[in-house]
Amino acid sequence: QVKLVESGGGLVQAGGSLRLSCATSGSIFRLSAMGWYRQAPGKQRDLVASISRDGSTNYADSVKGRFTISRDSAKNTVYLQMNSLKPEDTAVYYCNANWGTVWDYWGQGTQVTVSS
Repeated sequence: QVKLVESGGGLVQAGGSLRLSCATSGSIFRLSAMGWYRQAPGKQRDLVASISRDGSTNYADSVKGRFTISRDSAKNTVYLQMNSLKPEDTAVYYCNANWGTVWDYWGQGTQVTVSS
């Protein structure tokens, strides 16, 4: 049963922009802290950005000033706006919805490839 639906990945040149979207149900969205993670080949999955239910945000140092996470309660969707993309941003990006020990859901992943 798919709970998180991601979209927006693709191929972009260095310096370009992409916006990732992650849609879910209203109940999951209202109760969850939402986050975006990424995993490059041969590497672990790392946090990129997160946003709490009250809108507080947190970013990995490598993306600060370039990426923006936001959530739209009317659409039950979280976004990751990625600007000034670099080849090292290339990875599979995963959406996460977490409500403490109650649930921890993951999306299927979307590929982001940045060419130099």
